[in-house]
Amino acid sequence: MKNGRRVTISLSALSIISITAAAVTAMSVCLAVFTTVYSRALLRDASVSSEQNVQQTALAMDNYLYSMKNQLEQIVLTMDNYTEADSFAEDISVITRTQSDIYAVMIYDAQGNIISCSGSGAKLKSTVHRNLSFDIEAFESAEDFAFLSPHVQNLFEGEYPWVVTLASRIETPAFGNAKYIAIDFRFSEIARYIDNVGIGRHGYCYVTDKNGEIVYHPQQQVIFSGLKEENSMAVNRLEDGVHIEKNIIYTLDTTYDDLWRVVGISYTDELAVERRTQIITSLIIAFFCCALIAFGVLAVYSKIVNAPVLSLMKAMKRFEKHTDNFTYSGGTETVKEIQVLSDSFAHMSVTIQNLVEKVHKEEKELRKTELKALQAQINPHFLYNTLDSIQWMCEQGKNEEATKMVGALAKLFRISISKGRELITIKEELQHAENYLIIQSFRYRNQFSYSFDVDEGLENYYCNKITVQPLIENAIYHGLDRMVDKGEIKITVKQAEDCESDILITVSDNGVGMTKEQCERVLSKERSDSSGIGVKNVNDRLKIYFGEKYGLSIESELDVGTSVTVRIPKLDKEAANAL
Repeated sequence: MKNGRRVTISLSALSIISITAAAVTAMSVCLAVFTTVYSRALLRDASVSSEQNVQQTALAMDNYLYSMKNQLEQIVLTMDNYTEADSFAEDISVITRTQSDIYAVMIYDAQGNIISCSGSGAKLKSTVHRNLSFDIEAFESAEDFAFLSPHVQNLFEGEYPWVVTLASRIETPAFGNAKYIAIDFRFSEIARYIDNVGIGRHGYCYVTDKNGEIVYHPQQQVIFSGLKEENSMAVNRLEDGVHIEKNIIYTLDTTYDDLWRVVGISYTDELAVERRTQIITSLIIAFFCCALIAFGVLAVYSKIVNAPVLSLMKAMKRFEKHTDNFTYSGGTETVKEIQVLSDSFAHMSVTIQNLVEKVHKEEKELRKTELKALQAQINPHFLYNTLDSIQWMCEQGKNEEATKMVGALAKLFRISISKGRELITIKEELQHAENYLIIQSFRYRNQFSYSFDVDEGLENYYCNKITVQPLIENAIYHGLDRMVDKGEIKITVKQAEDCESDILITVSDNGVGMTKEQCERVLSKERSDSSGIGVKNVNDRLKIYFGEKYGLSIESELDVGTSVTVRIPKLDKEAANAL
């Protein structure tokens, strides 16, 4: 009591303090037990992991040795099929080029002189001071195969690869006094495999022979230079399996034919570091658990008031960003006032969505009406120039050409009207485009050629009328009109590769081309004159009818040409009538 006032503490605060104290005590006891059990389990898991890695490496060595022996046996068996050493050497050269692990194949006489040598592709030395791939004592003492430890091969000029030699005695009359056959296998594959074997963070594997001599070590250069020592002889006295001495885990396994031993080295001090990390992590987790328990009591209270208000506020923000696809049904709240607010917001969001949808529909219908009005217009300049061309042809006595031009103009207007239908078949649309091209080719005195490439079966699907003609018009006026050479326009109709339900109509020309900025302006700019249908209008009309996925895309390169691609969905007659 201070100054006549009693110091009080709330029940919620008292609950938090009591629960936190109990939780910390329990966590401390559990953490002590966990540390002991975890340390033992960690050491056991490390031993098992090391053993598995070493066994897998030994198995890989077995497979490699077996493969070498098998290849030697196959080559020895084929020697009886040859009558002279030269043909054998040529065929062996082919094998060494196709099998990257074989470096060279040699045939020796009893004194170690080379009778035949194939492989490498380099020139054989005329004089070799000491052939490290030949050891007559090892060759003679071996029962079936003689195996020489990894060494530098020095038989060829300018090449000194690291190899292992596998040899066998032979008796083949075709090769004269041949006594031994030996194959030098590249050691790089084994070295690469062993280099990639990791045990723990700093552990590694190395290979010794049965006497404990190191065959290969990932840090071989460091060992040879004396900067690192590896007590391989002492380790070699250990039996296969896992051995823990001081802070090092030794794991050994012998290959199937007792030729090599794989030794794995890992360190227990790494486990201590990892254990400390885990303990620290556990302490942090325990602290947060206590904090969560302490705040649990307050969370129950805040859930009644704070959570519903926060949820309502987030819903309002989502409604601001995604009005069209927003849904909110409210919830059953404990506080009456919040429940009234939630219900009112749910009703208001539905009302606003209905109003927005109504406005969108009205705008869409208005846009369709505007586009239909544009579609119904005829470019007076185009009509004037066409009629003027027809008059000129009549005056010049070119009645046949004038007749074709009048017929094309009539067909052009008939398809444009198309009984008031907005959607027509692709076949009709291409006929409309072709009639336009016929008229323009007469007007431009055949200054350009055109062609159509339509995949079979696509011409019966429906599209918006007067879709292709504005693209051709744009290609002629802006792509080919300023060209000196003859222009070319190609119209293709293909199924979209990325979507089987879409069709791509492409209008390509070899005109002057456009920059990327010009292409973007074409799709965002209305036509420069006040009549006809521009490229932007075509793009807008496609998006209004089929959605934002569909419309136009432009690819162009200056002095190369332009390609405008129309993407539309596949619409049969029934689907077209439903729109």
